[in-house]
Amino acid sequence: MTSMAVSKRRLARSATALLIWGVSSAVHAQVRVDGAWARATVPSQSATGAFMRLTAERDVVLTGLSSPVAGVVQVHEMSMDKDIMRMRPVDQLALKAGQTIELKSGGLHIMMMELKMQIKVGEVVPLTLSFKSADGSTSTVEAKATAGFTPPAR
Repeated sequence: MTSMAVSKRRLARSATALLIWGVSSAVHAQVRVDGAWARATVPSQSATGAFMRLTAERDVVLTGLSSPVAGVVQVHEMSMDKDIMRMRPVDQLALKAGQTIELKSGGLHIMMMELKMQIKVGEVVPLTLSFKSADGSTSTVEAKATAGFTPPAR
């Protein structure tokens, strides 16, 4: 075998290894985001919510969120206590394999605070969701939430 043939074979093996590594890295995320939307804001509004459905293919924990449009992004849980609405941040959100969790108004949802700009109807709000699996591996999923005043039709 010529040195050129050996080099091509090594290159092909390296490319295959990188492809397999890329697929296995993508496997770590394995969280599907559906129906992502963010509530549009009025000028000088400092906070808003984002909503979506998350479906995990394996057990993972949502450990963090970020967006370039907000200084603080957290999962919050809304509950009623004697006719008083209360919201509190949730540090981590466990997703079981095959389970879909709906982040929606009136329950678990994403709060974007310290907004850096007005979010207008039709704009796309980028969100990065960070996950950790039982084996300690981490991954991120990029979501794009379309801004509006009501959820998009399913």
